[in-house]
Amino acid sequence: MEIIHFSAECYPVAKVGGLGDVVGALPKYQNKLNHVAKVVMPAYNTKFLHQNEFEVVYDGWVRLGSANFQARIFREKTNKLGFDLFLVHIADLLDRDKVYGYDDDTERFLAFQIAALDWIAQWEHKPNVIHCHDHHTGLIPFMVGNCHNYRHLSHIPTILTIHNAQYQGQFGWDKLHYLPSFDLRNAYKLDWDNSINPLASAIKCAWRVTTVSPSYLEEISHKANGLESLFAQERGKSVGILNGIDNEVWNPQKDPMLTKGFTVRTVESGKKANKEALCNVFNLDSTKPLYTFIGRLVGEKGADLLPDIFYNALQQSDGEINILVLGSGEPDVEDRLNALTHQFPGRYNAYIGYNEALSHQIYAGADFLLMPSRVEPCGLNQMYALRYGTIPIVRRIGGLKDTVIDIGDGGFGICHDQTNIWDVGHAIGRAFDLFLDQKKVKEIRKFIMTLDHSWDRAAQQYIDVYQM
Repeated sequence: MEIIHFSAECYPVAKVGGLGDVVGALPKYQNKLNHVAKVVMPAYNTKFLHQNEFEVVYDGWVRLGSANFQARIFREKTNKLGFDLFLVHIADLLDRDKVYGYDDDTERFLAFQIAALDWIAQWEHKPNVIHCHDHHTGLIPFMVGNCHNYRHLSHIPTILTIHNAQYQGQFGWDKLHYLPSFDLRNAYKLDWDNSINPLASAIKCAWRVTTVSPSYLEEISHKANGLESLFAQERGKSVGILNGIDNEVWNPQKDPMLTKGFTVRTVESGKKANKEALCNVFNLDSTKPLYTFIGRLVGEKGADLLPDIFYNALQQSDGEINILVLGSGEPDVEDRLNALTHQFPGRYNAYIGYNEALSHQIYAGADFLLMPSRVEPCGLNQMYALRYGTIPIVRRIGGLKDTVIDIGDGGFGICHDQTNIWDVGHAIGRAFDLFLDQKKVKEIRKFIMTLDHSWDRAAQQYIDVYQM
Protein backbone atom coordinates (compact mmCIF):
# COMPACT_ATOMS: atom_id res chain seq x y z
CA MET A 1 0.00 0.00 0.00
CA GLU A 2 0.97 3.63 -0.46
CA ILE A 3 0.18 5.53 2.76
CA ILE A 4 0.31 9.31 3.03
CA HIS A 5 0.65 10.70 6.55
CA PHE A 6 -0.43 14.32 7.09
CA SER A 7 0.87 15.96 10.25
CA ALA A 8 1.87 19.28 11.79
CA GLU A 9 4.96 17.66 13.38
CA CYS A 10 7.56 15.05 12.51
CA TYR A 11 10.81 14.38 14.37
CA PRO A 12 13.52 15.48 13.62
CA VAL A 13 12.06 18.09 11.24
CA ALA A 14 9.87 19.86 13.78
CA LYS A 15 8.73 18.51 17.14
CA VAL A 16 6.70 19.95 20.00
CA GLY A 17 5.59 16.73 21.67
CA GLY A 18 4.77 13.08 21.18
CA LEU A 19 2.99 13.70 17.87
CA GLY A 20 6.35 14.51 16.30
CA ASP A 21 7.94 11.33 17.64
CA VAL A 22 5.10 9.16 16.35
CA VAL A 23 5.05 10.61 12.83
CA GLY A 24 8.84 10.43 12.70
CA ALA A 25 8.79 6.68 13.41
CA LEU A 26 5.55 5.01 12.28
CA PRO A 27 6.12 5.56 8.51
CA LYS A 28 9.63 4.15 8.76
CA TYR A 29 8.36 0.96 10.36
CA GLN A 30 5.52 0.69 7.84
CA ASN A 31 8.10 0.84 5.07
CA LYS A 32 9.94 -2.01 6.75
CA LEU A 33 6.73 -4.02 6.33
CA ASN A 34 7.12 -3.49 2.55
CA HIS A 35 4.60 -0.70 2.23
CA VAL A 36 5.32 2.80 0.91
CA ALA A 37 4.67 5.35 3.65
CA LYS A 38 5.27 9.07 3.14
CA VAL A 39 4.92 12.18 5.30
CA VAL A 40 3.52 15.56 4.28
CA MET A 41 3.93 18.45 6.73
CA PRO A 42 4.41 22.24 6.76
CA ALA A 43 7.79 23.75 5.87
CA TYR A 44 8.62 25.71 9.01
CA ASN A 45 11.74 27.83 9.28
CA THR A 46 13.78 25.10 10.99
CA LYS A 47 17.38 23.92 10.93
CA PHE A 48 16.30 20.78 9.13
CA LEU A 49 14.95 22.81 6.22
CA HIS A 50 18.18 24.75 5.83
CA GLN A 51 20.62 21.90 6.43
CA ASN A 52 19.23 19.39 3.93
CA GLU A 53 18.70 19.17 0.18
CA PHE A 54 15.24 19.44 -1.34
CA GLU A 55 13.69 19.47 -4.78
CA VAL A 56 10.46 21.21 -5.81
CA VAL A 57 7.73 18.73 -6.77
CA TYR A 58 4.78 21.13 -6.88
CA ASP A 59 4.28 24.83 -7.52
CA GLY A 60 0.82 26.35 -7.21
CA TRP A 61 -1.45 28.74 -5.35
CA VAL A 62 -3.76 28.45 -2.36
CA ARG A 63 -6.83 30.62 -2.10
CA LEU A 64 -8.25 31.55 1.31
CA GLY A 65 -11.26 33.74 0.80
CA SER A 66 -10.02 36.74 -1.18
CA ALA A 67 -6.33 36.10 -0.43
CA ASN A 68 -3.98 34.09 -2.63
CA PHE A 69 -0.77 32.48 -1.37
CA GLN A 70 1.95 30.80 -3.39
CA ALA A 71 2.41 27.17 -2.35
CA ARG A 72 5.40 24.99 -3.10
CA ILE A 73 6.06 21.44 -2.02
CA PHE A 74 9.63 20.26 -1.47
CA ARG A 75 10.81 16.65 -1.32
CA GLU A 76 13.84 15.75 0.81
CA LYS A 77 16.25 14.18 -1.68
CA THR A 78 18.07 11.49 0.27
CA ASN A 79 15.27 9.63 2.09
CA LYS A 80 17.42 10.02 5.21
CA LEU A 81 14.48 9.56 7.58
CA GLY A 82 13.58 6.16 6.17
CA PHE A 83 10.59 7.53 4.24
CA ASP A 84 9.81 10.21 1.67
CA LEU A 85 9.34 13.59 3.34
CA PHE A 86 7.41 16.39 1.68
CA LEU A 87 7.32 19.93 3.08
CA VAL A 88 4.56 22.36 2.13
CA HIS A 89 5.99 25.88 1.86
CA ILE A 90 3.53 28.77 1.93
CA ALA A 91 5.19 32.15 2.25
CA ASP A 92 3.86 34.41 5.03
CA LEU A 93 1.91 31.55 6.61
CA LEU A 94 3.97 28.43 7.27
CA ASP A 95 7.55 29.71 7.02
CA ARG A 96 7.85 30.65 10.69
CA ASP A 97 10.09 29.55 13.54
CA LYS A 98 7.40 27.99 15.73
CA VAL A 99 4.98 25.20 14.90
CA TYR A 100 2.01 26.61 16.83
CA GLY A 101 0.98 29.65 18.82
CA TYR A 102 0.08 32.24 16.20
CA ASP A 103 -3.17 34.18 15.95
CA ASP A 104 -3.67 32.92 12.39
CA ASP A 105 -3.07 29.23 13.08
CA THR A 106 -6.51 28.49 11.60
CA GLU A 107 -5.48 30.04 8.30
CA ARG A 108 -2.02 28.45 8.41
CA PHE A 109 -3.22 24.87 8.79
CA LEU A 110 -6.18 25.31 6.46
CA ALA A 111 -3.82 26.52 3.74
CA PHE A 112 -1.49 23.59 4.45
CA GLN A 113 -4.29 21.05 4.05
CA ILE A 114 -5.68 22.62 0.88
CA ALA A 115 -2.26 22.91 -0.77
CA ALA A 116 -1.45 19.28 0.02
CA LEU A 117 -4.75 18.04 -1.41
CA ASP A 118 -4.39 20.22 -4.51
CA TRP A 119 -1.05 18.53 -5.11
CA ILE A 120 -2.32 14.99 -4.58
CA ALA A 121 -5.33 15.72 -6.78
CA GLN A 122 -2.91 16.18 -9.69
CA TRP A 123 -1.17 12.82 -9.26
CA GLU A 124 -1.58 10.36 -12.12
CA HIS A 125 -1.95 7.56 -9.56
CA LYS A 126 -3.73 7.73 -6.23
CA PRO A 127 -2.49 6.66 -2.77
CA ASN A 128 -4.18 3.75 -1.04
CA VAL A 129 -4.60 5.45 2.35
CA ILE A 130 -4.69 9.03 3.66
CA HIS A 131 -3.71 9.04 7.35
CA CYS A 132 -4.40 12.28 9.26
CA HIS A 133 -2.95 13.14 12.66
CA ASP A 134 -4.86 15.41 15.08
CA HIS A 135 -6.97 18.46 14.32
CA HIS A 136 -4.33 20.29 12.26
CA THR A 137 -5.14 17.87 9.44
CA GLY A 138 -8.71 17.16 10.52
CA LEU A 139 -10.49 18.84 7.62
CA ILE A 140 -8.85 16.56 5.06
CA PRO A 141 -11.39 13.71 5.49
CA PHE A 142 -14.24 16.19 4.98
CA MET A 143 -12.63 17.85 1.94
CA VAL A 144 -11.75 14.53 0.31
CA GLY A 145 -15.31 13.32 0.71
CA ASN A 146 -17.21 16.53 -0.06
CA CYS A 147 -15.28 19.27 -1.89
CA HIS A 148 -15.82 19.39 -5.65
CA ASN A 149 -12.09 19.75 -6.42
CA TYR A 150 -11.32 16.43 -4.77
CA ARG A 151 -14.33 14.35 -5.77
CA HIS A 152 -12.07 11.89 -7.62
CA LEU A 153 -10.23 11.20 -4.32
CA SER A 154 -13.37 10.32 -2.37
CA HIS A 155 -12.82 6.56 -2.72
CA ILE A 156 -9.48 6.75 -0.83
CA PRO A 157 -9.83 5.54 2.79
CA THR A 158 -9.11 8.28 5.34
CA ILE A 159 -7.81 7.44 8.82
CA LEU A 160 -7.73 9.84 11.77
CA THR A 161 -5.36 9.27 14.68
CA ILE A 162 -6.20 11.29 17.79
CA HIS A 163 -3.08 12.08 19.79
CA ASN A 164 -4.90 14.51 22.11
CA ALA A 165 -8.63 15.20 22.02
CA GLN A 166 -8.33 18.27 24.24
CA TYR A 167 -7.15 20.32 21.26
CA GLN A 168 -9.75 20.51 18.49
CA GLY A 169 -8.89 23.57 16.36
CA GLN A 170 -12.41 24.99 16.31
CA PHE A 171 -13.15 28.32 14.57
CA GLY A 172 -16.14 30.44 13.57
CA TRP A 173 -18.51 29.99 10.66
CA ASP A 174 -17.35 33.35 9.32
CA LYS A 175 -14.35 31.47 7.91
CA LEU A 176 -16.37 28.84 6.07
CA HIS A 177 -15.54 30.55 2.76
CA TYR A 178 -11.89 29.53 3.22
CA LEU A 179 -12.78 25.95 2.30
CA PRO A 180 -12.95 24.85 -1.35
CA SER A 181 -16.51 24.75 -2.69
CA PHE A 182 -18.84 21.95 -1.62
CA ASP A 183 -22.55 21.25 -1.35
CA LEU A 184 -23.64 23.37 1.62
CA ARG A 185 -26.14 20.72 2.60
CA ASN A 186 -23.11 18.82 3.94
CA ALA A 187 -21.98 21.65 6.22
CA TYR A 188 -23.36 19.76 9.21
CA LYS A 189 -20.34 17.46 8.93
CA LEU A 190 -18.17 20.40 9.97
CA ASP A 191 -20.30 21.52 12.89
CA TRP A 192 -19.91 20.91 16.59
CA ASP A 193 -21.36 23.20 19.23
CA ASN A 194 -22.12 25.92 16.65
CA SER A 195 -18.58 26.21 15.33
CA ILE A 196 -16.44 24.53 12.71
CA ASN A 197 -14.56 21.87 14.63
CA PRO A 198 -11.82 20.12 12.61
CA LEU A 199 -11.37 17.26 15.10
CA ALA A 200 -15.12 16.61 15.34
CA SER A 201 -15.42 16.77 11.56
CA ALA A 202 -12.62 14.24 11.14
CA ILE A 203 -14.26 11.89 13.63
CA LYS A 204 -17.47 12.10 11.60
CA CYS A 205 -15.90 11.84 8.14
CA ALA A 206 -12.86 9.55 8.49
CA TRP A 207 -13.37 5.91 7.56
CA ARG A 208 -11.58 4.80 10.73
CA VAL A 209 -10.57 6.58 13.94
CA THR A 210 -7.69 5.48 16.16
CA THR A 211 -6.45 6.67 19.52
CA VAL A 212 -2.87 6.26 20.71
CA SER A 213 -3.69 3.75 23.46
CA PRO A 214 -6.60 1.42 24.28
CA SER A 215 -7.24 3.05 27.66
CA TYR A 216 -7.43 6.51 26.09
CA LEU A 217 -10.20 5.29 23.79
CA GLU A 218 -12.15 4.26 26.89
CA GLU A 219 -11.46 7.55 28.68
CA ILE A 220 -12.55 9.91 25.90
CA SER A 221 -15.99 8.35 25.91
CA HIS A 222 -16.59 10.28 29.15
CA LYS A 223 -13.89 12.97 29.10
CA ALA A 224 -13.15 14.54 25.73
CA ASN A 225 -13.58 18.31 26.10
CA GLY A 226 -17.15 18.28 24.81
CA LEU A 227 -16.90 15.49 22.22
CA GLU A 228 -17.99 12.65 24.50
CA SER A 229 -21.30 11.96 22.75
CA LEU A 230 -19.63 12.04 19.33
CA PHE A 231 -17.07 9.46 20.41
CA ALA A 232 -19.84 7.27 21.73
CA GLN A 233 -21.70 7.64 18.44
CA GLU A 234 -18.65 6.74 16.32
CA ARG A 235 -17.26 4.05 18.64
CA GLY A 236 -17.93 1.30 16.11
CA LYS A 237 -15.24 2.55 13.73
CA SER A 238 -12.71 3.39 16.48
CA VAL A 239 -9.67 1.40 17.62
CA GLY A 240 -7.09 2.04 20.36
CA ILE A 241 -3.52 1.27 19.24
CA LEU A 242 -0.69 1.78 21.70
CA ASN A 243 2.11 3.92 20.31
CA GLY A 244 5.57 2.46 19.96
CA ILE A 245 9.01 3.99 20.21
CA ASP A 246 11.78 4.03 17.64
CA ASN A 247 14.30 1.53 18.96
CA GLU A 248 16.91 2.80 16.54
CA VAL A 249 16.75 6.33 17.94
CA TRP A 250 16.20 5.19 21.54
CA ASN A 251 18.94 2.62 21.89
CA PRO A 252 21.08 3.00 25.03
CA GLN A 253 23.82 0.84 23.53
CA LYS A 254 24.36 3.04 20.46
CA ASP A 255 22.91 6.40 21.52
CA PRO A 256 25.48 9.07 20.52
CA MET A 257 23.97 11.54 22.99
CA LEU A 258 25.05 9.55 26.07
CA THR A 259 28.22 9.85 28.09
CA LYS A 260 28.46 6.07 28.02
CA GLY A 261 26.36 3.53 26.14
CA PHE A 262 25.12 0.41 27.90
CA THR A 263 23.19 -2.82 27.49
CA VAL A 264 21.13 -4.94 29.87
CA ARG A 265 24.35 -6.64 30.93
CA THR A 266 26.20 -3.35 31.59
CA VAL A 267 23.25 -1.27 32.81
CA GLU A 268 24.68 -0.59 36.27
CA SER A 269 28.01 0.82 35.10
CA GLY A 270 26.32 2.63 32.21
CA LYS A 271 23.72 4.36 34.31
CA LYS A 272 26.33 5.23 36.91
CA ALA A 273 28.53 6.96 34.31
CA ASN A 274 25.62 8.92 32.84
CA LYS A 275 24.30 9.87 36.28
CA GLU A 276 27.71 11.11 37.41
CA ALA A 277 28.04 13.23 34.26
CA LEU A 278 24.57 14.72 34.80
CA CYS A 279 25.18 15.44 38.47
CA ASN A 280 28.49 17.07 37.67
CA VAL A 281 26.84 19.47 35.20
CA PHE A 282 23.87 20.27 37.44
CA ASN A 283 25.64 20.29 40.83
CA LEU A 284 23.86 17.26 42.27
CA ASP A 285 25.01 14.30 44.38
CA SER A 286 25.33 11.14 42.29
CA THR A 287 25.17 8.86 45.33
CA LYS A 288 21.56 9.82 46.01
CA PRO A 289 18.46 8.83 44.02
CA LEU A 290 17.85 11.12 41.05
CA TYR A 291 14.21 11.94 40.26
CA THR A 292 13.40 13.76 37.06
CA PHE A 293 10.57 15.30 35.10
CA ILE A 294 10.87 15.75 31.32
CA GLY A 295 8.14 17.44 29.31
CA ARG A 296 5.83 20.37 28.78
CA LEU A 297 5.21 22.45 31.90
CA VAL A 298 1.44 22.59 31.49
CA GLY A 299 -1.61 21.57 33.48
CA GLU A 300 -2.24 18.44 31.41
CA LYS A 301 1.09 17.07 32.64
CA GLY A 302 0.40 18.05 36.26
CA ALA A 303 3.28 20.50 36.02
CA ASP A 304 1.47 23.25 37.95
CA LEU A 305 1.78 21.05 41.06
CA LEU A 306 5.45 20.23 40.60
CA PRO A 307 6.89 23.22 42.51
CA ASP A 308 4.89 22.29 45.63
CA ILE A 309 5.51 18.56 45.18
CA PHE A 310 9.25 19.09 44.83
CA TYR A 311 9.41 21.59 47.73
CA ASN A 312 7.71 19.09 50.05
CA ALA A 313 9.84 16.16 48.87
CA LEU A 314 13.09 18.09 49.27
CA GLN A 315 12.08 19.38 52.72
CA GLN A 316 11.01 15.98 53.99
CA SER A 317 13.94 13.95 52.62
CA ASP A 318 16.63 15.63 54.75
CA GLY A 319 18.87 16.06 51.73
CA GLU A 320 18.66 12.42 50.66
CA ILE A 321 17.26 12.94 47.13
CA ASN A 322 18.08 14.87 43.96
CA ILE A 323 15.56 16.33 41.52
CA LEU A 324 16.24 17.53 37.95
CA VAL A 325 13.65 19.12 35.64
CA LEU A 326 13.81 19.54 31.86
CA GLY A 327 10.95 21.33 30.17
CA SER A 328 9.20 24.54 29.21
CA GLY A 329 5.66 25.83 29.22
CA GLU A 330 3.61 28.12 31.45
CA PRO A 331 5.80 31.07 32.57
CA ASP A 332 4.56 30.98 36.16
CA VAL A 333 5.47 27.30 36.49
CA GLU A 334 8.87 27.93 34.90
CA ASP A 335 9.56 30.76 37.37
CA ARG A 336 8.53 28.71 40.41
CA LEU A 337 10.63 25.74 39.32
CA ASN A 338 13.62 28.00 38.72
CA ALA A 339 13.19 29.52 42.18
CA LEU A 340 13.67 26.11 43.80
CA THR A 341 17.21 26.03 42.42
CA HIS A 342 18.16 28.81 44.86
CA GLN A 343 16.27 27.24 47.77
CA PHE A 344 17.85 23.80 47.39
CA PRO A 345 21.32 24.18 45.86
CA GLY A 346 23.11 20.90 45.35
CA ARG A 347 19.85 18.98 45.61
CA TYR A 348 17.66 20.42 42.86
CA ASN A 349 18.17 21.95 39.43
CA ALA A 350 16.17 22.79 36.32
CA TYR A 351 16.82 23.33 32.64
CA ILE A 352 14.00 25.46 31.25
CA GLY A 353 13.75 24.85 27.52
CA TYR A 354 13.92 22.10 24.93
CA ASN A 355 17.08 20.02 24.63
CA GLU A 356 16.82 16.67 22.84
CA ALA A 357 20.37 15.55 23.70
CA LEU A 358 19.92 16.39 27.38
CA SER A 359 16.67 14.41 27.49
CA HIS A 360 18.51 11.29 26.29
CA GLN A 361 21.21 11.81 28.92
CA ILE A 362 18.60 12.23 31.65
CA TYR A 363 16.74 9.06 30.68
CA ALA A 364 20.06 7.23 30.86
CA GLY A 365 21.22 8.75 34.15
CA ALA A 366 18.08 9.16 36.24
CA ASP A 367 16.78 6.61 38.70
CA PHE A 368 13.11 7.64 38.49
CA LEU A 369 10.94 9.52 35.96
CA LEU A 370 7.85 11.37 37.20
CA MET A 371 4.70 11.56 35.04
CA PRO A 372 1.82 12.83 37.25
CA SER A 373 -0.36 13.59 34.21
CA ARG A 374 -3.97 14.70 34.30
CA VAL A 375 -4.26 13.69 30.63
CA GLU A 376 -1.91 11.23 28.91
CA PRO A 377 -3.38 9.71 25.72
CA CYS A 378 -0.36 7.45 25.35
CA GLY A 379 2.83 8.87 26.76
CA LEU A 380 6.19 8.04 25.25
CA ASN A 381 8.46 9.27 28.04
CA GLN A 382 7.69 6.27 30.24
CA MET A 383 8.66 3.96 27.36
CA TYR A 384 11.93 5.83 26.82
CA ALA A 385 12.61 5.57 30.55
CA LEU A 386 11.97 1.82 30.56
CA ARG A 387 14.28 1.35 27.58
CA TYR A 388 17.06 3.17 29.49
CA GLY A 389 16.55 1.34 32.78
CA THR A 390 14.83 4.24 34.56
CA ILE A 391 11.85 3.36 36.76
CA PRO A 392 8.69 5.36 35.95
CA ILE A 393 6.45 6.95 38.59
CA VAL A 394 3.11 7.48 36.85
CA ARG A 395 -0.54 8.19 37.37
CA ARG A 396 -2.88 5.37 36.31
CA ILE A 397 -4.37 7.04 33.24
CA GLY A 398 -4.38 6.58 29.47
CA GLY A 399 -1.32 4.96 28.00
CA LEU A 400 0.48 5.13 31.35
CA LYS A 401 -2.01 2.61 32.69
CA ASP A 402 -1.39 0.42 29.64
CA THR A 403 2.40 0.37 29.95
CA VAL A 404 3.37 0.56 33.65
CA ILE A 405 2.49 -2.03 36.32
CA ASP A 406 2.99 -1.15 39.98
CA ILE A 407 5.62 -3.03 41.98
CA GLY A 408 2.91 -3.83 44.52
CA ASP A 409 1.08 -5.78 41.79
CA GLY A 410 4.18 -7.72 40.78
CA GLY A 411 5.26 -5.07 38.31
CA PHE A 412 8.15 -2.68 37.77
CA GLY A 413 6.92 0.89 38.33
CA ILE A 414 5.38 3.16 40.94
CA CYS A 415 1.74 4.04 40.22
CA HIS A 416 -0.72 6.42 41.86
CA ASP A 417 -4.37 7.23 41.22
CA GLN A 418 -4.70 11.01 41.39
CA THR A 419 -2.84 14.09 40.22
CA ASN A 420 -2.50 15.84 43.53
CA ILE A 421 0.32 16.82 45.86
CA TRP A 422 -0.33 14.05 48.39
CA ASP A 423 -0.58 11.17 45.90
CA VAL A 424 2.55 12.15 43.98
CA GLY A 425 4.46 12.84 47.19
CA HIS A 426 3.52 9.41 48.52
CA ALA A 427 4.73 7.85 45.25
CA ILE A 428 8.06 9.66 45.57
CA GLY A 429 8.39 8.23 49.08
CA ARG A 430 7.66 4.71 47.82
CA ALA A 431 10.33 5.16 45.17
CA PHE A 432 12.85 6.20 47.83
CA ASP A 433 12.09 3.06 49.83
CA LEU A 434 12.61 1.02 46.67
CA PHE A 435 15.94 2.74 46.01
CA LEU A 436 17.21 1.55 49.39
CA ASP A 437 16.77 -2.02 48.17
CA GLN A 438 19.46 -1.94 45.50
CA LYS A 439 19.15 -5.65 44.76
CA LYS A 440 15.51 -5.12 43.79
CA VAL A 441 16.35 -2.00 41.78
CA LYS A 442 18.97 -3.89 39.77
CA GLU A 443 16.48 -6.67 39.03
CA ILE A 444 13.88 -4.17 37.85
CA ARG A 445 16.36 -2.29 35.66
CA LYS A 446 17.41 -5.43 33.86
CA PHE A 447 13.79 -6.47 33.36
CA ILE A 448 12.39 -3.18 32.08
CA MET A 449 15.18 -2.82 29.52
CA THR A 450 13.95 -6.05 27.90
CA LEU A 451 10.34 -4.85 27.48
CA ASP A 452 9.47 -4.46 23.81
CA HIS A 453 7.66 -1.22 23.02
CA SER A 454 9.04 -0.90 19.49
CA TRP A 455 6.91 0.19 16.56
CA ASP A 456 6.99 -3.25 14.91
CA ARG A 457 3.75 -4.41 16.52
CA ALA A 458 1.90 -1.10 16.27
CA ALA A 459 2.90 -0.53 12.63
CA GLN A 460 1.26 -3.82 11.69
CA GLN A 461 -1.84 -2.95 13.71
CA TYR A 462 -2.25 0.23 11.66
CA ILE A 463 -1.91 -1.78 8.45
CA ASP A 464 -4.68 -4.05 9.73
CA VAL A 465 -6.89 -1.01 10.40
CA TYR A 466 -6.33 0.27 6.86
CA GLN A 467 -7.56 -3.06 5.51
CA MET A 468 -10.69 -3.28 7.67
